[in-house]
Amino acid sequence: MPVDADRDLFKAIGDATRRTILDELVDRDGQTLFEICGRLAMRHNLTSSRQAISQHLAVLEQAGLVHTRREGRYKFHHLDTSPLRSIFQRWPIDREAPSS
Repeated sequence: MPVDADRDLFKAIGDATRRTILDELVDRDGQTLFEICGRLAMRHNLTSSRQAISQHLAVLEQAGLVHTRREGRYKFHHLDTSPLRSIFQRWPIDREAPSS
């Protein structure tokens, strides 16, 4: 993965609001901006403006973690966790903890 892609990915997951947006897309994929804002407000008491959430979504999209699909006037946001594979490839997780 190119250095810029790594930087975009870590920037995207480095923010608590963006991680919460990803959590919401795991729970229910294919949401509109309106739906995401509503869920953030009701479930997490995050009352960021629609513009702020839209900017967070743009960062997630730039990192490849969110893809969008337009349908008429609506834009649906879909989670794509495949960019996270680069983290596991870079720093593999051992299946067994080292013994002391």
